[in-house]
Amino acid sequence: MTRISASVLLLMACLNSCAAATNEPVLGACDGCEAVFVDMPRRIDWSARIAPVAEKGEALVLEGTVSGADGAPVEGIIVYAYHTDAGGVYPAGTTRHGRLRGWARTDPKGRYRFETIRPGAYPTRDNPQHIHMHVIEPGKATYYIDEVVFDDDPLLTVARRQQLRSGRGGFGESHPVRDAQGVWHVRRDIALGKNIAGYGR
Repeated sequence: MTRISASVLLLMACLNSCAAATNEPVLGACDGCEAVFVDMPRRIDWSARIAPVAEKGEALVLEGTVSGADGAPVEGIIVYAYHTDAGGVYPAGTTRHGRLRGWARTDPKGRYRFETIRPGAYPTRDNPQHIHMHVIEPGKATYYIDEVVFDDDPLLTVARRQQLRSGRGGFGESHPVRDAQGVWHVRRDIALGKNIAGYGR
């Protein structure tokens, strides 16, 4: 009995703190989505760091809440994010996503948080600053959601704003606010499965 109880406790601990053991199926056309599983840590907290403290650029905190179709927060969802450096380039890493990437697992209140830097726009200046986002629902599926963009970015066009209004996983446009220490703060709430083709089948 003691041996079984210990095994159950170990399994529960792993379910709460370990990354998914297998790659969940990708929903929809998503070139490069398999990279979300490369180097994914076995232990993932609700708050994570993407850019090292010494990374060049303006400090930024991205946070939000993940909710289900009923609007209630959902625990245990893995949120993956990656972005360019301050110069607008994806610095070399183990995948095409570069080295500025990270994972957070939602807490009992559905919260996730990333500490990083504000990404630069591509050198071609044909795309606004953005942070790519993916959702991994353990045992179910993975899919990309609309990227985070910033409403103070002059490269954010009216057409792009309209596109985000009915986007994947909820509204991706954020309003950056700078605190007294000079750190940018943005919010990106996530609605699981919203406008994701094939979700729930």
